[in-house]
Amino acid sequence: MSFDLDAYLARIDMPARPTVDAAGLARLQRQHRLAIPFENLDVLLGRGIAIDGAAVFAKLVGARRGGYCFEHNRLFGDALAALRFEARPLLARVWLGADGVPPLTHVLSLVEAEGRAWIADPGFGGSYAPVMPLKDGAEAEAPDGAAFRLSHAGPHGWTLSRRGPVATTDGRIAGEEDGWQPQYSFTLAPVYDADLQMGNWWSQSHPASRFTRVAIASVVLPHGFASLTDHRYRRSAAGQEAEGEITDPRVYRMRLGLLFGIELSAEEAGALFAR
Repeated sequence: MSFDLDAYLARIDMPARPTVDAAGLARLQRQHRLAIPFENLDVLLGRGIAIDGAAVFAKLVGARRGGYCFEHNRLFGDALAALRFEARPLLARVWLGADGVPPLTHVLSLVEAEGRAWIADPGFGGSYAPVMPLKDGAEAEAPDGAAFRLSHAGPHGWTLSRRGPVATTDGRIAGEEDGWQPQYSFTLAPVYDADLQMGNWWSQSHPASRFTRVAIASVVLPHGFASLTDHRYRRSAAGQEAEGEITDPRVYRMRLGLLFGIELSAEEAGALFAR
């Protein structure tokens, strides 16, 4: 498949191609996160999630839908390749809300730029960690005020920890708001297509997967974060928070369209609402 870079950049509202350096990488990830929502709605509508390049492009760019990490990072990885960045996927274990050691069901990107390694991840369903150098002790702050820290210790390799409001964890249990919590861990081991297919299969099929049990939509705002978890709506922006329970399928559909940019038919929205 030939990647249509111009269509992708138009989808993320990026009028000019980014520079092939750390600053350009950070701009690309930020625009991607602002424009394309995180969502798992097709899983609960009984549709399989394909993660080949053509299928992901058709859904996230052509149909202007969102997706979960395997879709986001496939699209982002294809864009990085088209821009001549040197990048490859890494698999991670998500620790937020985990009971025991979680499986390898998250994917992010390892990118080489300016002579060093960086991690980039436009596909985590919570407030996003800006592009960070792969360095023990590296820290960064998201626009919504959440802080992130990388550490390299323990049996699971690298750990990305977060500190910030529970409202920006996309409905995951995060404990105390003001403490550091492990978000996910990863190693630099090579990742093959079969590994990605296995993680994607587990995420959309296993009864223990969050994505088979909860309807999720979320989006990064310029200075905040908004999420819809089943019928529960939360929005955090510039220090102001709002939340509530949606009790009408028409409002549910309207929220999906107006805030998250997810256009569903009345039948699709009704089926999700009635779960």
